[in-house]
Amino acid sequence: MQLTTQGTPTDSPVTSPPMKQFQHLMRATLLTGAIAGAMLFLFQYFVIVPRIIAAEDYEHPSPHEDHEGHHHDAEWKPAEGLERNYYTAAATILTGIGYAALLHAIATLTGLTLTTRNGLFWGLAGFASFVLAPSLGLPPEPPGVPVADLAMRQLWWVLTAAATAAALILFAKSSGRWIFYLAAGVLILLPHAVGAPQAVGLPGVPANFIREFSIVSVLGNGIFWLTLGPIAGWLAPPIQ
Repeated sequence: MQLTTQGTPTDSPVTSPPMKQFQHLMRATLLTGAIAGAMLFLFQYFVIVPRIIAAEDYEHPSPHEDHEGHHHDAEWKPAEGLERNYYTAAATILTGIGYAALLHAIATLTGLTLTTRNGLFWGLAGFASFVLAPSLGLPPEPPGVPVADLAMRQLWWVLTAAATAAALILFAKSSGRWIFYLAAGVLILLPHAVGAPQAVGLPGVPANFIREFSIVSVLGNGIFWLTLGPIAGWLAPPIQ
């Protein structure tokens, strides 16, 4: 008598090579993003958050009062301490997973193999696209600094990041063709030629504090991307 067992058939779509590769890719994305996001959170906790708290102390008058001393309802925000740290950690790790997914997706769609060896360069490309290029027009700023319209800042940031990423992909795929280099150069320069939206008003914090905050913020994001890239390459599923 032949015994049979219940289970997933060997020819099931779940066990097919494309599905197994997708599952491997999802695990790699989640783990990569969680590790890099956790490292960024630690940097923020010890370096960025104390500066944010210090900047909030510069803000006058209190956000809960106007110049006549009247109280107003402020929008909800996490309580100081454990609750604030929890939400910050969750948001940072989810952001890391999102960027890891984007990195794996770009590598898959463009056919550029992601490995441990070239992961550092992928990380540098991500840093250049999503941090360095946008920061040239919209540097990270602490509380108490006037900012331009939110929608305009978001639009310029997205267009700058997308243009820089597209330019770097063109460089990687150029194969020495000058037209690709020319197009990449135009894409990199175009957002900065248009210019980022500018705020009007005087900052409520010292200039040296703003400069220091911008530097450490860019540094923290650099650590994040230089962690994300190599780990993503190490965990990336082999190309079928």
